[in-house]
Amino acid sequence: MPLAPGPLTRLSQAVRNGQLRASTLVQASIERLEAASSLNVLAEKAYDDALERAAHLDQAGSAPGTLAGLPTLIKDLEDWRGHPTRKGSLALADSPNAAHNGVVPARLLDAGAIVVGKSTLPEFAIEGYTANRLTGVTRNPWNPDLSPGGSNGGSAAAVSAGLVGVATATDGGGSIRIPASLCGLVGLKPTNGMVGRWPAPDWIDYSTDGPFATSSDDLRLLYGVVCGPVAGDPTAPPAGFVEQMARLDDRPFTLYAAERTSPLGPLPVDVRRAFHEAVEAFAALVAREVDWREPEGFFVDGDPDLDWFVVTSGEHVNSLGRAWVHEHMDQFHVATQGYLTTGLEVDVDRYLDARRRRFLYVRAMDELLGESGLLLTPTVASAGWLADGRLDAGAEVHGLPPEVYSTAMQNVTGHPALSVPMGFVTSGLPFGLQITAPHYHDRRLLDVAALVEAAHPWARTAPGYPGLDTVLDGR
Repeated sequence: MPLAPGPLTRLSQAVRNGQLRASTLVQASIERLEAASSLNVLAEKAYDDALERAAHLDQAGSAPGTLAGLPTLIKDLEDWRGHPTRKGSLALADSPNAAHNGVVPARLLDAGAIVVGKSTLPEFAIEGYTANRLTGVTRNPWNPDLSPGGSNGGSAAAVSAGLVGVATATDGGGSIRIPASLCGLVGLKPTNGMVGRWPAPDWIDYSTDGPFATSSDDLRLLYGVVCGPVAGDPTAPPAGFVEQMARLDDRPFTLYAAERTSPLGPLPVDVRRAFHEAVEAFAALVAREVDWREPEGFFVDGDPDLDWFVVTSGEHVNSLGRAWVHEHMDQFHVATQGYLTTGLEVDVDRYLDARRRRFLYVRAMDELLGESGLLLTPTVASAGWLADGRLDAGAEVHGLPPEVYSTAMQNVTGHPALSVPMGFVTSGLPFGLQITAPHYHDRRLLDVAALVEAAHPWARTAPGYPGLDTVLDGR
């Protein structure tokens, strides 16, 4: 049986058809954001601007665009014309207003989205939890004691709680997939280059924009809006190539699974249980045997998870400016201080060694996946962490250790990766199964998401939070 249209599709159609006023939808979003203020998802409010734009759409008598009238948050890492981009940093608290829209914010606005504010993130988007000295701690609607993840924690918490319809997200080391997993969303890191990048990101070619959503249908909708090349991105394929990407069909494919792709130790017991249950369910769904792999067998020369820290920290120092980093070090969050201190110590030989090893990692994954293989791994190798980033109440706040992550490899190699909800861990948070596909098989992963949702539907919002589409029912 085909899946019903997703909430975003239903809402935008209702606005376009005149069944729902954009003003009503935006006002409902604002009221929900205010009622859920304890989640702390907002880096900036833009309610008056949003209501003005919604009123303009209503008065025009028609609302073009596939996202017509949908309340949206822009991650405060991305430029939104007329608003500051503070990147969660005290050092950028007085940033001037952006002169232009970023690539993805522009595409969302062109599709009819209405921005109600900017969402919170860890400082400079470097952490797997969303807390900084500028906006404080962001919480998970599934359990407010715990983190929604990072770096798109504010965006994910807002979507998971039904506060907005759309929230932008970037992924340079797992920032889409980690919050998607911890907040029960379906999220896609596209093949690097499929969403055009301009200007160059802080992490030059590891970072990409991408979508997450409450349903597979909405994930496909958002991917269609944000995907496409941009002048200046040397990795972006031509526009017509998007339609040529592979889809899931009846061709035989190999299914691989691994608890880890780097030797960072065993999974926590409850994560291992949830992962093996998810693999078994997925294998039964696609009627494939699973070829299990050990982490030591993936990469012989080097470790992409460890090289990721070398490359991104060095590039981030370069992006911010070495002198500026030294000047503002005492204003940074403690996790930022540790990360950028690492970057300050990366010399050119160490950086280039890691960059060259990237070719080996890409080759290893290309040879494993071939033309149609899928690799199953946990999205997050942890049952979650406290909202301020500590693994337990007795620990000190600092950067999360490498062993809780399971997502950086795909940024290094550029392969597309999907996180889809499949089960729960003992903390009560959802468990995300990560599915990695060959380069440019993004639409195939969208098909996989729909296949999983049809067989194993997930809760579209966190407990106690109604979906935004309940506005159509007057709730």
